[in-house]
Amino acid sequence: MATKPKRAALYLRVSTDGQTVANQQFALEAVCEQRGWQAVQVYSDNGVSAAKGRTQRPELDALLKDASRGRFDVVLVWALDRLGRSLLDLLDTLGELEASNVALVLHQQAIDTTTPAGRMFFQVTGAFAEFERAMIRSRVRAGLERAKARGVRLGRPRTGAKVELAIRARLATGEGIKKVAKAVGVGNGTVSRIKAAMAA
Repeated sequence: MATKPKRAALYLRVSTDGQTVANQQFALEAVCEQRGWQAVQVYSDNGVSAAKGRTQRPELDALLKDASRGRFDVVLVWALDRLGRSLLDLLDTLGELEASNVALVLHQQAIDTTTPAGRMFFQVTGAFAEFERAMIRSRVRAGLERAKARGVRLGRPRTGAKVELAIRARLATGEGIKKVAKAVGVGNGTVSRIKAAMAA
């Protein structure tokens, strides 16, 4: 009995609108043809930096949602940097695909989690990610403890009474948040907080 061909999703991305995803798509469709896979969906983030997270990349977000719905078996990407630049973001994406039982093929790096070697690579990177997260937590805690030991006051600096009065006075005249913040020399968030307190 013949096995059903794998259903493949292609993820394409370019950083600027002046670039095209056509070459990526052509190469990935050729991979599908070689392997006898069926390309069922193309997700394309055009003019979006890889430094941006999932929430700012609508097609990547749609791909991950569709992966969790079982709409395909494997995701093909031209290269690792098309998927993301931050190690933690990349590993989060890989984790979501693995949780959905969706394999990943990175064409340029010849990484293929449909193979035993590819799955081993995935597990090793997952272990490194866990180690990196633990190291970050440890460094943050050590930094906070050093700061406390030196008497550094942690948290947002308080706005002085004189500055707060000036902000309240300007807001009372109907000036906008940005204008008040610029005039007084504080952040928009500080002015927003004081405005909210005035309205309460």
